[in-house]
Amino acid sequence: MAKLKQFIPYGKQNIDEDDIAAVNAVLRSDLITQGPRVEEFEKRVAEYCGARYAVAFNSGTSALHAAVHAAGIGAEDEVITSPLTFAASANAVLYNGGRPVFADIDPDTYCLDVCRFEAAITHRTRAVIPVDYAGYPVDMEELLKVARRHDLLVIEDAAHALGARRAGKKVGTEADMTMFSFHPVKHITTGEGGMIVTDNEEFYHRLRQFRNHGIVKDAHLMAENHGPWYYEMQDLGYNFRITDIQCALGLSQLNKLEGFLQARSRIAQRYDQAFKGFSPVVIPPAVSEESRHAYHLYPLLLAESARRREFFDYMREKRIGVQVHYVPVHLHPYYRKLFGYRLGDFPAAEDFYQREVSLPVYPGLSEEEQDYVIDCVKAYFHSS
Repeated sequence: MAKLKQFIPYGKQNIDEDDIAAVNAVLRSDLITQGPRVEEFEKRVAEYCGARYAVAFNSGTSALHAAVHAAGIGAEDEVITSPLTFAASANAVLYNGGRPVFADIDPDTYCLDVCRFEAAITHRTRAVIPVDYAGYPVDMEELLKVARRHDLLVIEDAAHALGARRAGKKVGTEADMTMFSFHPVKHITTGEGGMIVTDNEEFYHRLRQFRNHGIVKDAHLMAENHGPWYYEMQDLGYNFRITDIQCALGLSQLNKLEGFLQARSRIAQRYDQAFKGFSPVVIPPAVSEESRHAYHLYPLLLAESARRREFFDYMREKRIGVQVHYVPVHLHPYYRKLFGYRLGDFPAAEDFYQREVSLPVYPGLSEEEQDYVIDCVKAYFHSS
């Protein structure tokens, strides 16, 4: 086995001189906060996804918070989501006074199980937040059928899925609102940042207003107009604005998105080939030929959950920064205390958590490093 020169994280940004030059150009300009790059970035992402509108935020969490607000979720309202996600997917509902309700995952996709989603619907349910776990595009066709039958809004958490496709349709074209994240480990980065894309004009205006303290500056939308300086706070919003500095980086990164996606796919294919039929582990589900997995993560499942901690520690000792995604949200102490959730409530998500380890997958991961990861995985099981 080759010796490793440096620590390999599970994910990292890929920044080049073009990115640095784009940021430097903004730093030398007159506007570094809410300038022209923000609007340009929004327009480019909307065009890429095939959506009418896009609104950028300072994080994916802020974007989800805003989307739930734009959907009109409030006290007594329930929103269904997956327990296998980062806490923000559910927290965004709490921020708006609603109640997050969980439905278990489909073990074949690691995404929200549509049948369990429908079974969780009550008279208080107002929306669903499906999660494209690891970049696998959730079955939106079936989910939308259920949602429309019950008059529910769909807010897709596509933090993992920029560039993914469902039967030829890009993620971002089917849900009422779709959130993307631009954290450094995601497909493109703005340092921190997020985006909501939508075709709904009313949601678009509510998102923009919520991002900026609930303030309106468009004279056509004001109750009064005292002059060109005038603005109105018409709702309670937040300062969730993103900067021109960040959006300049995002625009430069967007130019390389397709290359990044192809690199992730190549790495995933090498892992698939290496571990297919290797009985100690289970490789992630593949998508149909007309679809595309975005591979934000490469979640490897161990056949035996009892070995996960030892395997995790072994890989870390080999300087491979494996990670676990995620602690199911309902098992966090806050959610247990607030809602009384217990171990066993969502067995598919819990079983997945007990066996999952995310392997490194990001553009810039060399073939030598990929081989090292593969060799270490196999060496662990062959030696024990």
